[in-house]
Amino acid sequence: MYPFTYTRASGTQEALDAGRRGGRYIAGGTTLVDLMRETVERPESLVDISGLPLDEVTVTGRGGLRIGALVTMSEAASHRKVRSLFPVISEALELSASAQLRNMATIGGNIMQRTRCTYFRDVSADCNRREPGSGCAALKGVNRTHAILGTSNACVATHPSDVAVAFAALEATVRLLGPEGERQVPFTDFLLKPGNTPHREQALRRGELITGVEIPALPRPLKSGYLKVRDRQSYEFALTSAAVALHVRGGVIREAKVAAGGVGTVPWKLPAVEEHLVGERPSEALWAAAAQQASNGARPLTHNRFKVELLRRTVERQLRIVGGTK
Repeated sequence: MYPFTYTRASGTQEALDAGRRGGRYIAGGTTLVDLMRETVERPESLVDISGLPLDEVTVTGRGGLRIGALVTMSEAASHRKVRSLFPVISEALELSASAQLRNMATIGGNIMQRTRCTYFRDVSADCNRREPGSGCAALKGVNRTHAILGTSNACVATHPSDVAVAFAALEATVRLLGPEGERQVPFTDFLLKPGNTPHREQALRRGELITGVEIPALPRPLKSGYLKVRDRQSYEFALTSAAVALHVRGGVIREAKVAAGGVGTVPWKLPAVEEHLVGERPSEALWAAAAQQASNGARPLTHNRFKVELLRRTVERQLRIVGGTK
């Protein structure tokens, strides 16, 4: 047992002060407590932020959304405006974890969760995320579930969040509050690819607190959805997944938002797929041709070469579903 202190913040400033002193923020605790139990994480100080006023979903502008960091996954998934404006978010959340965990876990905690790589969670294994410079046991180990996009020689672990894939597709921003004030970071810049520093996973400054995730207003009508492929249908992380949003007007795709999960070290935006779709008329041939672009730059490992084809098929299938030609 490693000793730590626990403080329940009564206000935002109190939380920021504690964070600046090195305290780790905790709300639902569904990830951090597990990591502490397994001695993967050993924080000296926990700051409970569950009482802060960051638990609302609000409509912004002409149809954007702001989801507070402390909104639970189940609350966000069932929210009327989330379901009507961006069903891809609700679907991604409902395909995540168990109902019990979704009732506890928060949106801010979900995007901050760390990889489920077994080598990362096994403190006896080499892992650069857990212990920089120690190596990556997954490179030559059992790597069937590991990443094929955004990898480096230092790390091939996937990011586990489903809703993060939807946020990446929709080009959301993360709202942050810290000692230097407020700022916003594009979602695709907030989660960092491993490179040579896999232990640095988010673009957070010391003491910064996530206050919410903001999704911009997108042209209407907009159809969106999330497809997840996994080894079993209940409570399992993705082998591949696809978040798709399409704006079709006059029979032509005017705007396309596409991202993949389960295959990247971060939720993987697919601009080549989007570019292939825009300006075209929905068709079976278009979905197939666009999906061929999904695995550009893939670097499969010994045991996960199948993921390249699975990614293509997953993206193609979800394009058909959202495009209305399934």
